Amino acid sequence: MSQTTHSRYSACAMRIVYVVGARPNFVKMAPVISELRRRIPHGRHALIHTGQHYDRLMSDIFLEELGVPAPDHMLGVGSASHAVQTARVMERIEPVLEEEHPDLVIVPGDVNSTLAATLVAVKLGMPVAHVESGLRSFDRTMPEEINRIVADEFSEHLFVHSEEAIENLKAEGVAGEHIHFVGNTMIDSLMAMEPRFRDLNVAERYGLQAGDYLLVTLHRPALVDGPLLPDTIEALGRVASELPVLFPVHPRTRKMLSTVELPAGVQLTDPVGYLDFLSLETDARAVLTDSGGVQEETTHLGIPCFTLRDNTERPVTVRVGTNTLLGLNPDRIEEILRILDHPSVASEPPGLWDGSAAGRIGDVLESSTERLSVEHSLIAR
Repeated sequence: MSQTTHSRYSACAMRIVYVVGARPNFVKMAPVISELRRRIPHGRHALIHTGQHYDRLMSDIFLEELGVPAPDHMLGVGSASHAVQTARVMERIEPVLEEEHPDLVIVPGDVNSTLAATLVAVKLGMPVAHVESGLRSFDRTMPEEINRIVADEFSEHLFVHSEEAIENLKAEGVAGEHIHFVGNTMIDSLMAMEPRFRDLNVAERYGLQAGDYLLVTLHRPALVDGPLLPDTIEALGRVASELPVLFPVHPRTRKMLSTVELPAGVQLTDPVGYLDFLSLETDARAVLTDSGGVQEETTHLGIPCFTLRDNTERPVTVRVGTNTLLGLNPDRIEEILRILDHPSVASEPPGLWDGSAAGRIGDVLESSTERLSVEHSLIAR
């Protein structure tokens, strides 16, 4: 952060804006918001919800279950192409940031809201902190990869959760003093909620037994917007002949499935809340996904995960042995049954995935604030 920025406030009066937009953002940011509100009780903590995810089951219920305060600003951008959605966020967030005039803007993850908020903030001269920085799939055809790279390029504080992320940022020329290895805030949320979801037995609502079903979550355009989706459902049908399949369906996936015949044993549901989904993950025999966050949650829970993508920006989940990349190839889905017959043994969980990442973020920002306040005092003399 610049000295000019810090000349305007003391630590107790710090003004922070948090930007969320999509379901995973809420999970990543909830512990950060809670920790910084606790540390800076008299500061201004403003939450901006862009509305990139707007369905209640994809948005409001997460805020409620995570205990996140009601957003101060709702932008209501809704669904659109990447260009239109990003432009809407930029257009609508600029006057809000000008009104709030924050000392720090905190953005999580890699969605379009992250990219848009970062660009507007830096153009207004506002420092940005990026939570979940440094992840790379090395596939620039993925919109999320572009969003990550831009957010990292312009952030003052880059909060990372794995050693690979540190290496990625250093390879891109990011100075070490901007990189902070703090751990995984998604795991903070998961561990905080563990007493609440462990005994929910949500699988029973769907007529399933713990340890005897495959949980599926798929939503990325490369998979669901083209000819691979019917092949995926057909392959799931073959798996379901031996292992029941439960598939909470993302709204965009539901739309694309409207013309696909559903095989026996594959049960579709509406999206579920955060606690219910964690319960389903915990009790699953395995999970099939294309979601980055699910790869991380299953790693903490010790549940076998199979990722239907050619790459992952979370290679640490593969390294510890909980995650298997199947490639973007529905024909490989049937391999899940064979692999589950000979499970591998996971190694130790990733470093600093211990429920205290938000506390370490607080330490970094507190230390930075104190240092820059001292520097400003010396200059003022």
